Amino acid sequence: MSDGDTRTVRAGRRSVPVHRPGKVLFPGDSGAKEYTKGDLVDYYRSVAAFMLPHLRGRPLMLERHPDGVDGPRFMQKNTPEHYPEWITRVELPKEDGTVCHTVCDDISSLVYLADQACLTFHRWLSRTGSIDTPDRMVFDLDPSRDDFAAVREAARRLGDLLDELRLPSAPMTTGSRGLHVVVPLAGHQDFDTVRQFARDVAELLAAEHPGRLTTAARKKDRGDRLYLDIQRNAYAQTAVAPFTVRALPGAPVAVPLTWDQLDDPGVDARRWTIADAVDQARTNPWAGLMDRGRTLGPARRRLDALRG
Repeated sequence: MSDGDTRTVRAGRRSVPVHRPGKVLFPGDSGAKEYTKGDLVDYYRSVAAFMLPHLRGRPLMLERHPDGVDGPRFMQKNTPEHYPEWITRVELPKEDGTVCHTVCDDISSLVYLADQACLTFHRWLSRTGSIDTPDRMVFDLDPSRDDFAAVREAARRLGDLLDELRLPSAPMTTGSRGLHVVVPLAGHQDFDTVRQFARDVAELLAAEHPGRLTTAARKKDRGDRLYLDIQRNAYAQTAVAPFTVRALPGAPVAVPLTWDQLDDPGVDARRWTIADAVDQARTNPWAGLMDRGRTLGPARRRLDALRG
């Protein structure tokens, strides 16, 4: 249903108004396809069944672009007072007070946030019921330049090491330049323990391949090496959610992969967009993986043995 400037869409149990659905959020510059707010809403509706399991119960930082990707960017942590009461919120402590984070638990919330020109969903690695103990560990593979071959090589090496530690893992395109390698956890260890484990894994891998990989946080210290970033594994830090849209030309999407798909030469960080990411979602590339969360105790003993 539409009145020109407003289109009403059915989203679960609610009808959610979408204001100015024809507003261009992704201009069709330099050969990139143009996408409107209505296109963004339609994409998030189509992928909701696959995306929501990765969002439910998790505090969010929302990346909003009310005037499109060429306009100002707003990184929103606090939930505005005008948001409807049916949007889930969680109030969490920070250094100088609290933050009332938005939580996206259902398709109505997903559509509402898309109407707010929320392009990218950055999620916590823990859930509100156990906020201090993450159930995900994320390695962010960040190349020094747009070189997906180097990303693919690093991901393979990291995946092999995690296999040796008997930790399940899977890759995900970021929709930008790199990959995330995600490890499901049992949620028994706190953030400091998880981050230290991730750091030790990254440092071991970088020591084995010092000419190609680095854990140097400062860009000037990395040279041409790929950065193994583990900093997202900390309290109040976030990582882009699976199936979220990135604020880049052509509306690329962060998409889960199987390890076998990583070998496809046609795959890179921006391979999928809002035009076709739902097709990849329907293949269920992470089938059963996120239900295989591990505790880090046994893996820590194996890691320490490898480190000597």
